[in-house]
Amino acid sequence: MSKEGTAKNADLKKNRARMLISCPDQPGIVAAVSRFLHEHGANIVQSDQYTMDPEGGMFFIRIEFDLNELSRRLETLELDFEEVVARKFQMDWSISKAAEKKKLAVFVSKEDHCLLELLWQWQAGDLDAEIAMVVSNHPDLRDRVEPFGIPYHHIPVTADTKREAEEKQLELISGQADTIILARYMQIISPQFIEHYHNRIINIHHSFLPAFVGGKPYAQAYQRGVKLIGATAHYVTQELDGGPIIEQDVQRVSHRDNVENLKRIGRHIERIVLARAVSWHVEDRILTHHNKTVVFN
Repeated sequence: MSKEGTAKNADLKKNRARMLISCPDQPGIVAAVSRFLHEHGANIVQSDQYTMDPEGGMFFIRIEFDLNELSRRLETLELDFEEVVARKFQMDWSISKAAEKKKLAVFVSKEDHCLLELLWQWQAGDLDAEIAMVVSNHPDLRDRVEPFGIPYHHIPVTADTKREAEEKQLELISGQADTIILARYMQIISPQFIEHYHNRIINIHHSFLPAFVGGKPYAQAYQRGVKLIGATAHYVTQELDGGPIIEQDVQRVSHRDNVENLKRIGRHIERIVLARAVSWHVEDRILTHHNKTVVFN
């Protein structure tokens, strides 16, 4: 993007905010929110909504709006919204500034494909976030990361030092990153760690239909003659690989694809699926409800 285009984009975002709302469905929600924003001088530029069930279900809405002097007026707007609208409709809601980019800490082990996709998209300006650091339990990818000007932190992890390592990781990213991306980070995150970043840790893993557990999943898939392989990006919860799913994709394969072909195809899908999920998260396009997501993309 040219300097002129970057400046214009920044100017457009300066007074733009994003509102995410989930609440029990009932008549009048959209009218109340729209009227409130209008009365405060805001201009709605985008609105997406979804209801699970018009009678007794949950309602979800994402709104982007422009408001002159947003930074100065946002606190008052939030206080008024809680009192005038949110309490009446029992809303779980948030407002974020589009100009304030989320800060990411990318965790990685030895495989670089998902990491590099994020770095390339960030460098090209296609990922609307800041990559604050890369954290790894191995030193192998330092030379791939540091040319991007991003700090690389090597924190070894063993079965005996896992708790100590996680404490170092938390100390390192505290105040520096608000979202953690597991870009093929081959360690299980403890429940204590997850509590600090509820719905702010995104993981990627291979997906097969049917699923194969244990070692060498691609070899198992080849032996079973699978016809579809894919990847799943999800928020991390205490249930291993069981958190709310953000994005998935698959590709058809055949008997002609050997194990190495399956791995190559799998890597390609993983990097694309993770990049999509991260992009939607940093643009505030995801609402979670129980163990499901509503994604306005």
